[in-house]
Amino acid sequence: MAHLTPLLAFRWSPRSFDPSAELTPDEAASLLEAARWAPSAGNGQPWRFAIGHRHDETWKRILISLPSSDQGWVRHAATLVVGAHTGGDAERTAYDLGQAIAHLTVQATALGLYVHQLSRFDRAGLAIELDLPGGIRPLVVAAVGRLGDPFDLPADLRTRETDLRHRRPVADLLLH
Repeated sequence: MAHLTPLLAFRWSPRSFDPSAELTPDEAASLLEAARWAPSAGNGQPWRFAIGHRHDETWKRILISLPSSDQGWVRHAATLVVGAHTGGDAERTAYDLGQAIAHLTVQATALGLYVHQLSRFDRAGLAIELDLPGGIRPLVVAAVGRLGDPFDLPADLRTRETDLRHRRPVADLLLH
């Protein structure tokens, strides 16, 4: 395998979060700062974020937008971050938001935190719950926290949590 920085090699999207761990204000600020420095087309920085910390009103509003099948484990995350994009070219701005979320995720790994990104949620309902201005399109919810005990998860999720990680070989990813 080619050399890969440990920040990428050890990045992982768990479902087991420590229900007692909190993010410090400095950690939350560091994640947002990393996202702020992501590249974007024409330096447009079309991303916007809403951040909720465990049990505050924003966190609750984000949590209820998620499918009930995810709420059971997401509720243990210390922080929920909504990533939204704005601007006329939705494909370009969504791509740029993806860059920002990727930077946030790598910074979380550097801080010993874990991020699980979710794309299945009630986007329209969340926009209303958060009173987002028109043109701000939520695209992702990132659950952030410290690693919890996978044996606290239901059996079906525990198996997925403790199985070996698999990635496709690079050869399968190349277009010929």
